This record gives sequence, structure tokens and C-alpha cells, in this order.
Amino acid sequence: MVRSVLVVDDDQSFRELAARLLTAWGHDVVGEAGTVADALTKAAELHPDAVVADITLPDGDGYQLAEHLVALRWPIRVVLISANADPGMGPAAQRAGAQGFLAKNELSEIALRQLLEGR
Repeated sequence: MVRSVLVVDDDQSFRELAARLLTAWGHDVVGEAGTVADALTKAAELHPDAVVADITLPDGDGYQLAEHLVALRWPIRVVLISANADPGMGPAAQRAGAQGFLAKNELSEIALRQLLEGR
């Protein structure tokens, strides 16, 4: 089971909502970030087991972030999310090294747990 999660989204209200949901589902949200740069800094400091990140960020995108995160020295699972449900986002997320993609309006405990825990 994923023990610690970093939530990355430029929308603070969504970060807070996602953190509450993840905590309610039994995950330990160790941090939040609003940019790629902040996410990489916090990941290096906090060593989360997983990152849930928006694809659209002000200083880059979730695909670039996923590539950087999976190159870190410890195993980390990345799930990319977006308000846009374009069918090409799932394959693009996997090419970037993420476990997968979820549209924000389809965010559910079961779907997220499958990606975070590899079930």
C-alpha cells in the first residue's frame, strides 16, 4: 500500500480536496505543490511513495514532472490527472513513466487505488 503521497496541482482548492480525499482513503498526504519546480523540491525533501499530479502546471506539465520523478533514486508511483478527459492522455502518461491517468471528474478511490498500488 502507498503510505505517503504528494499532491501537485496549481489550483489550491483542488489540492486541498484531493488531500482530504486521499487522507480519508487511508493515505498519508505529506505535502502539496503548485508547480513542477516546487513538486521536484518537495519530492526530494519528503521522499513520497507516490505523487498525484495535474497535467497542466504553470511552469511545465505533468508529463515532464513524471519523467523527472520516476528518474529519482527511489521507487515512486506517479498518477497524472486533468480536468480534460482527452483519450490520448492515458497513453501519454504511461509513456512519461506514470502509472496512468485519471480525469478529475472520474477520480474515485477504487480507480486511484488501482493506479497508486498497482492492483
